[in-house]
Amino acid sequence: MPLTKRRVALLASLLLAATALSGVNPPTAEAAPDPVAVTVNARAGLATVPDTALGVNHAIWDQNLGTTETSDLLRDAGVQMMRYPGGSYADIYHWKDHTAPGGYVAPNTDFDTFMAGVRRVGAQPMIIANYGTGTPAEAADWVRYANVTKGYGAKYWTIGNENYGNGHYGSAWEADDHPDKSATQYARLVVEYADAMKAVDPGIKVGAVLTMPGNWPDGITAGNDPGPWNQTVLSLAGEKIDFVDVHWYPGGDAAQSLARTNQIVDATYLLRQQLTRYAGPNADRIGISLTELNVDVGRNTQPGALFLADAYSELLANGVLTVHWWNVHNGIGDVTQVAGQTDYDDFGLLSSGGCTADGSVCEPPLNTPFAPYHGLSMMKLFATAGDQFVRAGTDEPLVTAHAVRRGNGDLAVLLLNKDPDNAHPVTVDYAGFTPSAAAPTVSTLTNGATGIATSQSGSATSRTLPPYSLTMLVLRPAGATAGLPAAPGQPTATDVSDRSATISWPAATPGGSPIAKYEVHRQNGAVSEQLGETPGTSFTVDNLVPGRRYTVNVLARDAAGRVSWSSPPLTFATVAPSTSGCTVRFTTANDWGNGYIGGVEITNNGTRPIDGWTLTWTWPTGWQQVSSGWSATWEQVGTDVRVTPADNRQIAAGGSVSAGFVGAYGGPNVLPTVFTLNGTVCASG
Repeated sequence: MPLTKRRVALLASLLLAATALSGVNPPTAEAAPDPVAVTVNARAGLATVPDTALGVNHAIWDQNLGTTETSDLLRDAGVQMMRYPGGSYADIYHWKDHTAPGGYVAPNTDFDTFMAGVRRVGAQPMIIANYGTGTPAEAADWVRYANVTKGYGAKYWTIGNENYGNGHYGSAWEADDHPDKSATQYARLVVEYADAMKAVDPGIKVGAVLTMPGNWPDGITAGNDPGPWNQTVLSLAGEKIDFVDVHWYPGGDAAQSLARTNQIVDATYLLRQQLTRYAGPNADRIGISLTELNVDVGRNTQPGALFLADAYSELLANGVLTVHWWNVHNGIGDVTQVAGQTDYDDFGLLSSGGCTADGSVCEPPLNTPFAPYHGLSMMKLFATAGDQFVRAGTDEPLVTAHAVRRGNGDLAVLLLNKDPDNAHPVTVDYAGFTPSAAAPTVSTLTNGATGIATSQSGSATSRTLPPYSLTMLVLRPAGATAGLPAAPGQPTATDVSDRSATISWPAATPGGSPIAKYEVHRQNGAVSEQLGETPGTSFTVDNLVPGRRYTVNVLARDAAGRVSWSSPPLTFATVAPSTSGCTVRFTTANDWGNGYIGGVEITNNGTRPIDGWTLTWTWPTGWQQVSSGWSATWEQVGTDVRVTPADNRQIAAGGSVSAGFVGAYGGPNVLPTVFTLNGTVCASG
C-alpha cells in the first residue's frame, strides 16, 4: 500500500528540518505531486445499470427534434430514454392538436415525429402528461393513442413538470389553471390521472413530480397542506404511482457544481426515507427518475462534461432508474471563456447553430457536439445495461472515481480530474478483483477535445490524469471467471435496534461447486469490513453504533473457494435505544428552504437530579450547522454540536429542560437521530 499523503508530508517536513540543522540547503526544484490514491472495491456492490439509464430531453420548440441527423447522434451517444414534450412546455401542451398556447411550437415536432426519432435511436420514451392546463381524460386519450392505436408501447408517463413552481410557494413559472394550486390538489389529481390512464393501459408506469431533497421548496409547508410538497404528494398519491420524478440544478460556479455531486448519496437516501415514511405499503417498488440536470457555468465546455459523467454515475450507482440532460438543442446565451474554451451558455448537448442578437458571435454549425455530448458518449462506453456499480473512492476531492463490474468479468474504472489547471498522477488499488497483466483499454476526453481518444496502453495501477479530463480504463481479470457462484439476492434488514440488525437474503445459485458460506460485508467508504459469515441465509450483526447509517453486501463463497459477485446493497440506519436514563426530543419548525427553527427537549428518566449537563450530537452531513441558539450555550466544531446549560444547570428527576436554535443547511437536510447526554446515549422522544 502506498504511503498516505499525511505521512508523506510528515516525512518531507522531517527531512527539511534535518537538512536545515545540518546546514545543507534543501533543493529548490519543485517536488513532484504525491499520487492520488484511488481505491476500487469490487466486493462493495451498488446498483445495477438499467436499460433506461442514459436519458435526454427533447422540446417541441426544437425543429430538429426528429431529424435523422439528430437521432443518429443520440443513438451514437448511447441514449436509452427520451423525454417529451419539454420541461415547462408540458403543462401547456395539448397533444391532439399539437398546440401550446402561450408558447412556440416548431414544425415537425408532433408526437408521432418524436416517436419516430425514439425508434430510430432505439430508446424508450418518457412522456409528460399535461397537468397545468390539461385533464385526466386528455392524458388517458394520449395513452390510448400511443399504446392502443399506434402500438408504441410507451411505458413511462409523468403527471406534469415542476408543478411546485405554480405559485403555491411564491415563485411561479409553471402553468396551472386549477384554482387550488396546493400540493394536496396536485396529489388528488395525480390519483385521477393514474386511474384514468391505467384504465386504458394497466401496464404503464405513472410518475408524480417531487422536489429533490435539499432543493427549494423541500421542507416548506404552505397553505393548508399537511406537510411539505413531497410529504403531501406521497401521503395522498403514493399507492397510485410507480415512480417519482425530480430535477437537479446544483448552481454555483464550475468548481461548486462539480463539488456538489457529493450531495447525491444523501439526497437519494433522504428521498427514499420519504418514500418509506409516506408512500404507503411496498414503497420500495417506487422508482426514482431524475429528468433534468445541468450546470450554470460551463454548459458547453469541459465542466459540463465532467459534471454529466460524475452526476450520471453517482445517481445510477444509487439506484436512480434514468438520468436526463437538459436538453438536446436549446440556443445561444451569454458567451464566455471557460478553461480556455468558448462557452455559448447553451443548455443543449448539440449546437443549434444560432448567433447572438447582434450577430457578433455564432455557435458552431448545427448539431456540432458540445463537450457534455462527449461526456454522455463516455457514459455509453462506461456503464452498459446489466453492469453493477461497485464502490470507488479517492483521497483527493478534485479527483473522482467510479467503477462497474461487467457480466464477462471485466472491470471498468472512470477517473475524473476536476482540476482545470493541473494534471494528477494516480495510483489505483483493487479489492476483490485482480487485473490481468495486459495493458488496459483506455478512453480519454481532454479539455477542448472534439471526441474521445481510445488506446491500449499503460498499467492498471498507475496513470496521470490530464487537467479537466475524463479517463476510463477497461481491465480484464487475471485468471478464469468460470464456475463462480451467482450473487446472493437483495438483502433485507429486520429487528434493527440501536446496536444490532438481522440481515437476510435469497440464496445464491451455485456455480461449479456447492455454496459453503455467505460473507456479510459493510461498506466503509471504498473499503469493505467483513461483519461476519454464516452457512445460512440470515445473520445478526451486533456491536453497531446507534444512529449510524450502514450499507452492507452479501457474497457467496463455494467449497472451492470461489467468491461470487456482490449482492445488491442494503442501506439501513440504527436507531436510538428504546430505554435510557435520558430522552431527547428533537424538533424542527418553520422551514424556509435552507434553514429552520430547531429545538431540543432533554428529559431526565433517572431517580436522581442531573447537576450540570452536556448534550452532544453529530450532523450526518458537512453542510448542516447551528447558526445561533438560545436558552443554552451552543458550540459546533466540524459536524459535532455541543450544548451546555446557560442557567438551567440542573435537570430534576423526571424533569425536562429545553433549548432552541436556528439550523441552516446547504444540501439535503438529513436530521440527527441519536443524542448523548453526559456520555449516555439517550432514547428518542
